[in-house]
Amino acid sequence: MIATPPAPTPTLPNFTAKFRILVADDDAANRETVAKLLQDRGFQTITAKDGAEAVQIVQVQVVHLALFDMHMPRLTGLEALHVVRQINQLLPAILMTADATRQVLQQALQAKVHSVIPKPINANVVLETLKRALAQVYPQQPARTFPETEIPFV
Repeated sequence: MIATPPAPTPTLPNFTAKFRILVADDDAANRETVAKLLQDRGFQTITAKDGAEAVQIVQVQVVHLALFDMHMPRLTGLEALHVVRQINQLLPAILMTADATRQVLQQALQAKVHSVIPKPINANVVLETLKRALAQVYPQQPARTFPETEIPFV
């Protein structure tokens, strides 16, 4: 009798790969800080100043994950996600908000947001949440971990 090898265990994505992350936030400081954090880890980033601009970006560019601020002009993060899901149903999304009320969390759950990150955000939380979201959608990549010396930011 020939033994069947075990199925490969899913691993986390290779974060040295050039995943393209959309960062949509109307607060320029938060948007640029998150984008720089991700760029420093090898990600490509695209930034949007509001939900409508985020939708336009997803229509014309390849995006592997979207980080949406909840409260933005023109379209909120959840409204933008609703439109984006008509373009790309499988795009993983993370919602950032200073208003993590029960209602917002329920709306995020209904919208199938991967996670809700409270503001002010913490670099470690952003990176670990992003890593888990990408691992669910892109599991075939070999793992890489982040350095332990992350610094929290606004």
